[in-house]
Amino acid sequence: MRTTLNQHFKVIAHRGASGYLPEHTLEAATLAHAMAADYIELDVVVTRDNVPVVLHDLYLDSVTDVTAQFPGRSRADGLHYAVDFTWQELGTLRVHERTQAQGQEAFPARFPASQALFRIPSLEQMLQLIQGLNATRLCSTGVYIEPKSPDFHKAEGKDVLALTLKALSTHGFNAAAENVYLQSFDAATLKRAKNELAVDIPLVQLIGDNRWGESLTDFDRLRTPKGMAETAEYAVGIGPWLPQLMASMPDGRPKSAELVAMAHDQGLLVHAYTLRADQLPKPFTSLEQAVNWLSVMEKLDGVFTDHPDLVLKCLL
Repeated sequence: MRTTLNQHFKVIAHRGASGYLPEHTLEAATLAHAMAADYIELDVVVTRDNVPVVLHDLYLDSVTDVTAQFPGRSRADGLHYAVDFTWQELGTLRVHERTQAQGQEAFPARFPASQALFRIPSLEQMLQLIQGLNATRLCSTGVYIEPKSPDFHKAEGKDVLALTLKALSTHGFNAAAENVYLQSFDAATLKRAKNELAVDIPLVQLIGDNRWGESLTDFDRLRTPKGMAETAEYAVGIGPWLPQLMASMPDGRPKSAELVAMAHDQGLLVHAYTLRADQLPKPFTSLEQAVNWLSVMEKLDGVFTDHPDLVLKCLL
């Protein structure tokens, strides 16, 4: 059992238990569920025939054998986009551990990338899996879901937000059940969900770096008192990048950047991303040290992690 001090701290399995199995596979979600994560993060993109699937990137190249299976189907940038393929075509692909542009493994000590044993799941399959596991394991594990790149999908004639919301409603993930958060880097998408679509699911504003080009949202502005107050008008929380929470003291110790306190002053939850045991944020030298600082000293409300079992162990 977690200590009373840490009961509030939510452990969100980042793309499933992705430190152990390839991200966003049914197997990674199953392992995260068995590890007792509070939520399992799901990124959603849409196929050519309007099937929402669970995939982090808009393209398939980093985690599948699409180049071998479908030569000549890339766009001008050399990448194979999920939206250019049907659900049936995606079903023929084999999923492997994430690789970089030259084929080297992004995390060499993780599941061997040469073992492409997995498949891309549809959002419906993933939601059915988690609900089924909740029933058989007597759990209430939730989902933390992101409709990816809404503007890109809109340009392709796809409404990724509407398709995601429809699937959540169909499978019983809703505000009343308290088993879902909907997150986005795009403030306009969250405002549309709240104001136009009257969604009652709790919304979380992800905060990136303006240099990433994630959306037209000005993340620097969000990290100000005025920006945080505006965020509180449509969201229940923020999801900042871990380095945005801290600065280093001259002796190397972490110093709070006051972002969490600023958010809490507006009544916002803070769920930061991404804590990895094999890629610790500076200046931490151990996962236990990082978890203690984030949960106790920084009073964070939760963290996305590739290693939910190890974070939970630190909270005991």
